[in-house]
Amino acid sequence: MSETSEDTPRSGGCLCRRIQFTVAGAPDYPHTCSCTHCQKLSGGPVMAWASFPVSGLTWTGPGREPTWHYTWPDSRRGFCPSCGSHLCALDDGSDSIALTLSAMDDASGLIPVNQSYRHDAVPWLAPVPDIRHTHGGEA
Repeated sequence: MSETSEDTPRSGGCLCRRIQFTVAGAPDYPHTCSCTHCQKLSGGPVMAWASFPVSGLTWTGPGREPTWHYTWPDSRRGFCPSCGSHLCALDDGSDSIALTLSAMDDASGLIPVNQSYRHDAVPWLAPVPDIRHTHGGEA
């Protein structure tokens, strides 16, 4: 596992590498989500996310920006139209973008501090403990 600081740019992309990104800036609120949208989008019981400043994001690769699909009235998800990988979530008017930890080439140091929508979680998987208060995270 490599050492990264909050200012170290991170890179990542989809499975086929058509959509790639680099992101700079301090990560915020790494967490898992068990909402029904995340479960259906991922094909698994949870998705893991961390937010970064939109201003620090650059889409790279031949596919440029992902294809967008609204899953909530004011929130859209970005995915690769070629391989189907889900990469990000962006709320209308937000200055931060949530990137999936699985889309990052190196997500070291991004340890989930909470689990959103734990009431929708599958009963056979232990929830992520809510450690926001011991690590200074927000609700």
